[in-house]
Amino acid sequence: MKILLDEDVPHPLVRALPQRHDIRTVAAMGWAGVKNGELLKRTEAERFEVFVTGDKNLAKQQELSNRPFAVLVLSAINWAVIRKHVEAISAAIDGARPGTLVIVDCGVFVPRRRARL
Repeated sequence: MKILLDEDVPHPLVRALPQRHDIRTVAAMGWAGVKNGELLKRTEAERFEVFVTGDKNLAKQQELSNRPFAVLVLSAINWAVIRKHVEAISAAIDGARPGTLVIVDCGVFVPRRRARL
C-alpha cells in the first residue's frame, strides 16, 4: 500500500510501520509547506492510497468523500504518545478504504508541568 505521512506526523512512524508498505513523507516528496488543497491534489496525482495526518480540521476544510484515497487523522502527533499505538495505526491503514476519513485514537499529548523554583 502506498502511504503519505503529512509533515506534522513524526518521521519515526515510517520505520515503526510494517515494511510491506511504501511509505513516504511530505518532506521527502519535496512538498513541505504546500497547503492542504494542493497537497490533496498531489496525493491523488501520485496515487497514494492513504494520507496520514494530525490535522483534525482537514475534514472541515476539504471535501474528502470523493477522493481515491483514505485519510487517517491521528488524535495526537507527539511520538512519545503515538509510538504506543503503532499497531492501531497499522490496523487503520490496513482497513482504509478510498474516500473515507478515519480518526485513529492515539491518546493525547499532555505536557508536563514544570517544577517551580
